[in-house]
Amino acid sequence: MITPQGMPSVRESRLTFPLSPAEITAQVRVALQEDQAFNDVSTLATVRSSRHVRGALVARRDGVIAGIPMAIEAFQQLDPSVTIRVDVEDGERVKSGATVLALTGHARGMLSAERTALNYLQHLSGIATLTARYVAAVQGTRAQILDTRKTTPGWRLLEKYAVRAGGGTNHRLDLRSGVLIKDNHLAAIGGDIAMAVSRARQLALPGTPVQVECDTLDQVDAALAAGADWVLLDNMSPERLREAVARCAGRAITEASGGVTLEAVRTVADTGVDRISIGALTHSAPALDLGLDFDGL
Repeated sequence: MITPQGMPSVRESRLTFPLSPAEITAQVRVALQEDQAFNDVSTLATVRSSRHVRGALVARRDGVIAGIPMAIEAFQQLDPSVTIRVDVEDGERVKSGATVLALTGHARGMLSAERTALNYLQHLSGIATLTARYVAAVQGTRAQILDTRKTTPGWRLLEKYAVRAGGGTNHRLDLRSGVLIKDNHLAAIGGDIAMAVSRARQLALPGTPVQVECDTLDQVDAALAAGADWVLLDNMSPERLREAVARCAGRAITEASGGVTLEAVRTVADTGVDRISIGALTHSAPALDLGLDFDGL
């Protein structure tokens, strides 16, 4: 399975889970406490403590899986003796009806952990699945599919990991890890792109790419003249994107952004842009339908 940093994996994987074992434990415990999983009145009232069951966490739809370590942790915190077989790894595709996890353990623990485990797995798998669809749509072009910082507070590392599980590429992690001079930055300094890029060079660590958001072709020219490494082409038509790519001509990385839908992403990619950033990967991905089925022992 996909394992946290520093832990061996049952199978080789290109994915490194973004949380340490201690961080996984702490985050899942907070989620279980939020759900009062340690005081599950319904389960305590109806299920004997000695009752053991087999369970299968099953995909109800085709998709790409992400979040296995979080789901496992939820079940283990409610039943440390639970045995879990991982049939589908993070980053792997799953067909409807396929078993993702097979569990054997106390019925009480499995029932009380079920919702939290599914919350992690369904949401992160939904992001991975949507990302994979975008990646497939631009296959054969030069464009990479990027995420944004439009993430759920407290879930950013997990959501950006899910984008990688779906074959996407992460944009900057946070405000400290990269320079992106946006329209409001420019508005605050009178639109002086040259000054903004110069100040960014002075303050950023050596080698940090400097990116400028451009709404017009004139701004693209100004960003190139200022020596920007990367231009974000915001809400431009395919015709303007092609012209911007031609003007950059290898002088800067080009990124298209602004409400790019799955239906339109191929058209955007065909303009020759290097990257396409899509906030919907994290803020609007529908959950992948997964469920836990019991088979009594």
